[in-house]
Order: sequence, then structure tokens, then C-alpha cells
Amino acid sequence: MSKLLVLDVVGLTPRLLAHMPRLRSLAARGFQAQLGTVLPAVTCSVQSTFLTGALPSEHGIVGNGWYFRDLGEVFLWRQHNALVGGEKVWDAARRVRPDYTVANVCWWYAMGARVDWTITPRPIYRADGRKEPDCYTYPPSLHDELPTFPLFTYWGPGAGMPSSQWIVNAARHLLRTREPDLTLVYVPHLDYDLQRYGPSDTRSAAAATALDKVLAPLLDDAAAKGITVVALSEYGITDVSRPVDVNRMLRTEGLLEVHTQDGMEYLDPWTSRAFAVADHQVAHVYVRDPADVAAVAKLCAALPGVDRVLTEAEKPEYGLDHSRAGDLVLVASPDSWFTYYYWLDDAAAPDFARVVEIHRKPGYDPAELFFDPANPSAARRRAVTAVARKKLGLRYVMDVVGLDAGARAVRGSHGRLPDDPNDGPVLLCSDPSAVRHEIAATEVKALLLSLAGLAS
Repeated sequence: MSKLLVLDVVGLTPRLLAHMPRLRSLAARGFQAQLGTVLPAVTCSVQSTFLTGALPSEHGIVGNGWYFRDLGEVFLWRQHNALVGGEKVWDAARRVRPDYTVANVCWWYAMGARVDWTITPRPIYRADGRKEPDCYTYPPSLHDELPTFPLFTYWGPGAGMPSSQWIVNAARHLLRTREPDLTLVYVPHLDYDLQRYGPSDTRSAAAATALDKVLAPLLDDAAAKGITVVALSEYGITDVSRPVDVNRMLRTEGLLEVHTQDGMEYLDPWTSRAFAVADHQVAHVYVRDPADVAAVAKLCAALPGVDRVLTEAEKPEYGLDHSRAGDLVLVASPDSWFTYYYWLDDAAAPDFARVVEIHRKPGYDPAELFFDPANPSAARRRAVTAVARKKLGLRYVMDVVGLDAGARAVRGSHGRLPDDPNDGPVLLCSDPSAVRHEIAATEVKALLLSLAGLAS
């Protein structure tokens, strides 16, 4: 039986591998395969497919978030593993070998997963509103073996290499001290500059080269211990130039409702006839009255930047026929992505729109990767002031995110199925015995079990 190290190198593509010699060496020893993905090609959906071998129609993760119909709320980035249906790879492994051990380092839906060791980002939310960096571990004793997680380099305008370096170091610590049979490691660095600048920018190639060097010690550790390494990606990021404001269109058409507090407008999903949960290049549109679906589909299809509108009849073709999915699912054109914006005047935007707030925004917001492009110097000054207030123990608001200017600055996105395999996900493996040229996302679970000698 072989121990496995599985690296989820977000955004890795065959094109980027040209700048990553250490990762390429895996394929030189073993093999490289074109990796299929799922729609939507976003983190939570694809990781869930890797680990269960099922499509979103079965495991239920239809995006990084969705409209929880029974609660009347939009939630992104939930963490409880019970949200993921289907048999996980570790449960399948333990049917063959009950003492099989697993470590999860920052793969999503980590909370409550039946693994032996868990490390995942988890801020401290103070009673006075302050947010401080930290992580969650299982067992709890593992927490004090690790330095403080650099949360503000994991996402936001400061997102960069320190978070990926921390994750690599944490994985090395587990390999050294626990020796798991399966170690899952999520490495986010390529997500940042590829969304900021697009994959065609030289800064994205530089990010790939820098990450390759950070991964080298972990790869060396695995080689020294005889651990089989699988490196894969959930999606490829491609160049975009057009944000698509689907919710603003729905509001203009009288279908989306807001409520107002202290001059700020909030999405009102309870009374809206239709609204969208935007998630990169895919948007789930929830329509209250089935009689309105056809009309809403026609409006969405006419919106510039929308490539496809999937109806109930078409969702099964893509494995998206699940009750959590929207009544319609929009797929953006190759050069486009969906904003969550629903206000028509920036003066009425809610205060969370201008901060890094992944849990309160009813959709994904890549503008959080920038200091407000309309005035980055002023945004940085506000950040310095906010940090000073935080150090003094005072309440603060880190209002550094741009609105429309931030959206227009985004140059890379994902979520569509890839048009070119060179810009799609890839799988590398150090073991040549399992060689193949193509593999579907739904086949990754079976591959891992086979590599571990646990195929049933």
C-alpha cells in the first residue's frame, strides 16, 4: 500500500506548467493527464466531485454557495462536511482498511469531516466586531503546534504567497509528525494574480514560478518518504474583460427587490420574483413563480455576456439537476464573468460591499483582490488607519474594495467548461503504473484508491 500526497494546485494548467519545472518532474517520473472538470468549475463543486466521484446532481454542491430556500438566505463558503452528499474517498478506503488515516490541509468542507487531522482557516470573530487571523484544527491539540495562520494573505488585496507557504509548512509538519496514509493539501496561490491580471500577463507566469519553488521542499519530503504524489487542479483561469450585472438587469425589469436600512440597500430574496447568485462565470437564477421562468430565461439570454441559459430540461446534461441549483443556470461568455451587484447607485450600496466580506455578500466578489482601483492610494491609507485602530483595540472598517472600478479591473475568471485543454485543469502523478492520458473529475476518487492499493 502506498501513502499519497494530493496537491490541489488551484488554477494549474498545462500552459502554466511551462513555468513550473518541479511540478513537471512529477510527470517525467510518472505521467500527465488532461483532467476533466464539472460545471460550475469552481472550488467547492470540483473538490466535492474529486472526493466523492459524483456530480453536483448527487453530492449537492452546486457552487461555492447557493440560495438556501428553507432559510431564505444566500450563503457562500459554508464549511460543514455534512453538506456534501455521497461516499467520500476516506470512507471508501476504510471499507477496505479500517485503520486508514487521512489529513485534510485546507480542502473545503473540512468541518466535521471524518478524517484524522484537519487544518483549515478559521478567523476569530471578536464580540466587538474585530476579525483576527487563526485556524481550526482537529484534534484541538494540533493548533498550538502551528504558527498563526496569515489570514489576510489568504484572500483580499493582500492575498499572496505567505498563505500558501504556511499551508505547505503545515503539510510538511503533518508528514513528519503524523505520517498520514492520505494527505490532502489545498494550495491557493495561483488564484490571486491570475484573477487580478489574467493568465496572459507576465505576472501570472512569475506567480507560477514562485509557487513551484515553494512546493519544492514538500515534494522533496514526499520523495524521501516514498510517498506517491498527485498534483491536480479544479479549473483553469482564462482572460476576461467584461463584468456582467445580471442582478441589476433583473432589478431594472422589476423582478429583483431590495429593502433599505440606514440608506443602504440589501437584496430581498423573500420577495424577489427572480435574483441571481453570481459565482465567477456561472450564476444560479432563482425564480419564485414557475410561471415566470420562461420570461426570465429570455431576458437572461438577451443580456450581453451570457453564453448559455440552462433550463430544467438542460441541467441534467451537466449534472446540475439538484434542488439547490437555480431554476435557471447562466454560463458566461468566454470573456465575461458575473457580478453579484444589485444596487443601481453606488451611494446605496451596503457597507459590506466595500470590504472583504465573503460571508455576507450574496455572491462572489473578485474585486476584493484589489485596493480600490479608482483610488488605490486612498484605499491603502484607509487600510493603514484601520490597522492602527485595530492595534489600539478600537473598532474599525477596512473599506478598501472598489465597486464598479474593482469589477472592471478583474482580468481572469473561471467556471465555464474549458474551451482549450491547455487552459483547463491537469493531473500529474509520480507513479507511472496508473498512466492515462485523460481522466474525468468523477474518476479521481477511484484513481486515488487504486494508487493506494485499496481499489474494491
